[in-house]
Amino acid sequence: MTKIGITTTVPVEIIIAAGYEPIDLNNIFITSDEAAGLVEKAEEAGYPRNICGWIKGIYAAVVNSGNVNKVIAVTQGDCSNTHALMETLQLADIDTIPFAYPYDRDYDLLKLQMDKLITSLGTDWQSVKNVHRRLRLVRQKVAEIDRLSWQKNLVSSVDNHYFHVCCSDFNGNVQKFEQEVDNYIQSVTNASPHSEKLRLGFVGVPPIFTDLYLYLEQMGARVVFNEVQRQFAMPYDIADIVEQYRSYTYPYGVFPRIEDIQAEIDRRNIAGIIHYVQSFCFRQIEDMIFRQKLDVPILTIEGDKPGKLDARTKLRIDSFLEMLS
Repeated sequence: MTKIGITTTVPVEIIIAAGYEPIDLNNIFITSDEAAGLVEKAEEAGYPRNICGWIKGIYAAVVNSGNVNKVIAVTQGDCSNTHALMETLQLADIDTIPFAYPYDRDYDLLKLQMDKLITSLGTDWQSVKNVHRRLRLVRQKVAEIDRLSWQKNLVSSVDNHYFHVCCSDFNGNVQKFEQEVDNYIQSVTNASPHSEKLRLGFVGVPPIFTDLYLYLEQMGARVVFNEVQRQFAMPYDIADIVEQYRSYTYPYGVFPRIEDIQAEIDRRNIAGIIHYVQSFCFRQIEDMIFRQKLDVPILTIEGDKPGKLDARTKLRIDSFLEMLS
């Protein structure tokens, strides 16, 4: 299959229905053994130092991949630097297709964007709906992993993160990913529950730190709610595909996200929130809103380039967990 890169979650059903293989460029970047080197390559190409590391990693992941010649970029509802990313990719002879989530969650505008993407990729609504029904079954299984995480304490923080974040592109192979999900559910169903005493929520974009979840568990805490990653998996089982992406909270401003976060804090008995912010990202401003609207303690940590937690961040995490205890 021809690969199509995506800069964040988009209606992946359209890509699959058109016969392409979706590739989440964030996952390609952050799982690379040379993730830090990809950021450096983007800076060598001319990207400024004070630009988000994810944007630089995506750029370098594409131009160094050799097999991604088309990228769907979300121009509204994600990163404010995506426009410039598209232009630099075009400079590197990469075809780009824009996709925009309407800020006000307007159903008709969202459907229009999906219409345009369907036309651009050469498929039709019936084929898209067929794929949608197929993916709903997989998404329900990932929702079961989430339930086993917070209700039964059978799922680790990093596994909860992994299976949700993979739903942006289903690892490029729906059948293989579904089998991985089935095997995982079977492996943990009769396992011993995790014993960490502190139950945490994680909000914000997925972390660029490579060892955050492991460190939290080493310190006696476990993340039982990954906000944005869970949204990638489309946790609401909705038959209307347009409504499904309209219910997806991440692209539409902070207040729909807060409603979702607060409901899950209450439902999952969460003691505190870790809010991850990316260096040089406009979403850092939203931290002040979270602090006013959420009724649990919040620790805000900031990351720049891929790598392990630094000593200062570990110390702040230690102090936060001690305070919660």
